Amino acid sequence: MTRQVHLNAMFHTAGEHLVGWRHPSSPADPSLDLAYATRLVQRAEAARFDALFLADLTGIPDSKPSVLERVAVTNDSFEPITLLAALAAVTSRIGLVATASSSYNEPYTVARAFASLDHISGGRAGWNLVTSLNDSEARNFGYDTHLLHADRYRRAEEFYDVVEGLWDSFDDDAFVHDAASGRYFDPERIHRLDHRGERFRVAGPLNVPRPPQGRPVIAQAGASEPGRALAARIGEIVFIAGGGLEGSREQYADLKARAAALGRDPDGLLVLPALSPIVAPTRAEAEDRFAELEALLDPVVALGDLEYWLGGVDLTRYDLDGPLPELPPSNKSVSTAERIYTEARASGLSIRQFAKASSATNDRYTIGTPTDIADHIEEWSTTGAADGFNVVFAQLPDTLDAFADLVIPELQRRGLFRTEYEGTTLREHLGLARPASRWAA
Repeated sequence: MTRQVHLNAMFHTAGEHLVGWRHPSSPADPSLDLAYATRLVQRAEAARFDALFLADLTGIPDSKPSVLERVAVTNDSFEPITLLAALAAVTSRIGLVATASSSYNEPYTVARAFASLDHISGGRAGWNLVTSLNDSEARNFGYDTHLLHADRYRRAEEFYDVVEGLWDSFDDDAFVHDAASGRYFDPERIHRLDHRGERFRVAGPLNVPRPPQGRPVIAQAGASEPGRALAARIGEIVFIAGGGLEGSREQYADLKARAAALGRDPDGLLVLPALSPIVAPTRAEAEDRFAELEALLDPVVALGDLEYWLGGVDLTRYDLDGPLPELPPSNKSVSTAERIYTEARASGLSIRQFAKASSATNDRYTIGTPTDIADHIEEWSTTGAADGFNVVFAQLPDTLDAFADLVIPELQRRGLFRTEYEGTTLREHLGLARPASRWAA
């Protein structure tokens, strides 16, 4: 049987491209439109995507007002778990993955929210554990600056352990609901956590029954050394980006080896590189569609995006027609900043040219015909670079509709992607086992 790929639909309703909201076929005010979000996720479910994924920040980014006023990706958006709970009511199969920060939350709150989402959706919830990115998030939670990189990953390790323990508070059969005897649950099948660690003291138990999936699916995206270590220990979906085919093969092999060294089944960790497809019946049409989108990109926004991912540095202090200089280390996404430096040096472009050419993430765009996109997916998923893809939709609804109408049928024709859902939970879609409770013995 041909190996099946997993497809995760990542999108913000305004589109993930910095100027996706400006495209003539996109609504200019989509972020708080629940009806529009419903139309998009139902389209993804009809295409049989494994899951919908919502990225998130807990604050408006640290960027110049001249940049912020021109972008929609992060400035106005629903809190993701709230949105996914609403979307659970209008879908039946597609997985629902939300981001929640371990730096600016408490474990009990996160455990309760995702257990609730898993129950509401009938076992379709997933948690993307992040450590957050910037000082603007920190200032919303009583800190002057963002937690140091190493500190926030140590916090994330313990945070996850507490959440996982809380999800096991009730045995699967703890609730008897015996109206005749008046016995609602069996007190012998409820467990206190009594966690006392370096950063958290949590008694438990959680006041939500064990989730239908045992535990919601865990997603992770760390690419730095601490990030990879965390992903290898807890990640069931691991999002990666950058580095091209060879870079993805390196990350894929490294993550699988790390998981195996920790006693995990490597097949229980699914590696999903980012893929942002621009697809049309002909390559010329696809190139025209991408050029149309790029023409809307203001140079101020392109430069501001580059500044953001480099840690908030003001690049206007440097010669924009010169090369990107060495800058102080970033406390945001360390791996992203390192990748950008590597690409900038290799490109030979000036700061101005590199900002326009890359928009920090343009390496993800795959532009071409349905055959071109399917060839890309097949090569990566059959040569040790991917178990599937985190499909990023630059502009909506067009890129989602084109992928669903043109690429999905080609993948199905090749036997690479499902024609129907075979299960009802996200774990079933991903081929992941339902974990036993720590108290099962």
